[in-house]
Amino acid sequence: MEGKEQQGQQMRLKKQLGLMEGVAIILGIIIGSGIFVSPKGVLREAGSIGLSLVVWGLCGFLSMLGALCYAELGTSILKSGSDYAYIGEAFGSLPSFLYLWDAVFIFVPTTNAIMGLTVANYLAKPLFPDCDPPDIALRLIAAACITGLTLLNCWSTRVTTQLQNLVMVTKLLALGLVIVGGCLAMSRGGVEMFDNMWEGTATDPGQVAVSFYSGIFSYAGWNYLNFMTEELNDPFTNLPRAIYISLPLVTVVYVLANVSYLAVLSPAAMLSSDAIAVTFSSRMFGYLSPIMPALISISTLGSLSCHIMTSSRLCFVGARNGHFPDCLSLVTMNYLTPAPALAFLCILSLLCLSNSNIYSLIDYAAFVESMFILLAIASLLYLRYTRPDMPRPIKVSLAIPIIFLLICTFLVFLPLYVRPKEVGMGLLITACGVPVYLLCISWKDKPTWLVSSLHSLGYTSQKVFLGLKEDKEE
Repeated sequence: MEGKEQQGQQMRLKKQLGLMEGVAIILGIIIGSGIFVSPKGVLREAGSIGLSLVVWGLCGFLSMLGALCYAELGTSILKSGSDYAYIGEAFGSLPSFLYLWDAVFIFVPTTNAIMGLTVANYLAKPLFPDCDPPDIALRLIAAACITGLTLLNCWSTRVTTQLQNLVMVTKLLALGLVIVGGCLAMSRGGVEMFDNMWEGTATDPGQVAVSFYSGIFSYAGWNYLNFMTEELNDPFTNLPRAIYISLPLVTVVYVLANVSYLAVLSPAAMLSSDAIAVTFSSRMFGYLSPIMPALISISTLGSLSCHIMTSSRLCFVGARNGHFPDCLSLVTMNYLTPAPALAFLCILSLLCLSNSNIYSLIDYAAFVESMFILLAIASLLYLRYTRPDMPRPIKVSLAIPIIFLLICTFLVFLPLYVRPKEVGMGLLITACGVPVYLLCISWKDKPTWLVSSLHSLGYTSQKVFLGLKEDKEE
């Protein structure tokens, strides 16, 4: 057993991730549900084939700019937690707590729910070729996937990361089939869709910004390796290399995949399908079409597993820093995994399944995450100004974070009138974090009964999960 091997070692999360695992984690999260779901959302908001392809390319370029900025942040602030650690380092406790609050209660469980529902859609769609699968069935399948992968992550980080290496091949194979199918279609004359590719292009800046949300969702994950910096071997080398390998590869593959979709499916067919790749494969591959939903399901399951693993470190680090209850900062004795944090996020993700509308969930999550990425990039510029002598093994050109900051500002603020409900709810939940911070973090003289309750919760968590606090790093 893995846990037996840990006896006599420090009670800490282990450094066991190399370059291959780093690339697999980034690809594992980015290439998941998004590219098989989001083309519909991008095309719907962009209004034309031409603009939708431009959006996909620009989203990849934007992600690369952001990843370069995060490479600097991740090698100069060697703490797990990504945005949470960087915002806290630059702006202090309250802004970092608000990021943690939104991440744990909005975009982490929401993204898990989206991935779970996508797996469910692709597993169930072949069984219901002439109608939509029952909603309750989709939710139950998604719940089973989230729960099962959480248990796997509680058991072993090593097995989970090795699984990512295998799943990475499956992801690239699924997209490779889409691209090959598109090339075959174009060789047979399937290029008429591109004759009037700019017809119907959206001109409303807010609507164009919303089209970026679905694209950005598909690229989401380029910063997630930063959540696990403390578990990465030689982060000065492996973190930036993993980013430089992953992002250009994903951008090229995504643009080619969208061209392939459009070579086979009309825009109307894409907009009417909730399982675009399945519709594509049924048109293109005939009796071999069931291979595609199987590959996509495996791909998205891998992304879900990877997202569960990385996001649990955010919750764990937040609890370790005193921003969440202490019971979430425990490491299991046998497997050295943050099982309490994993279980907590699993429960929140299952609650998010009460809404099975994937596209509203995407808009909801993308806005809040973009808002805090904006703040994280602002932290880079702020630290450049206030701490110019801070060690920076990687230092990007100042133009890169400035350009990224301006684009993020456009994406965050223009959709305020296009998606007022999603934006308003995101801002409201963020604002609700302020009184929680004042009562639970700033208020030091808490009532005895509250302190006693938190201690009891921590003690119960220790017994249930066989967990202990981390040892301090020597």
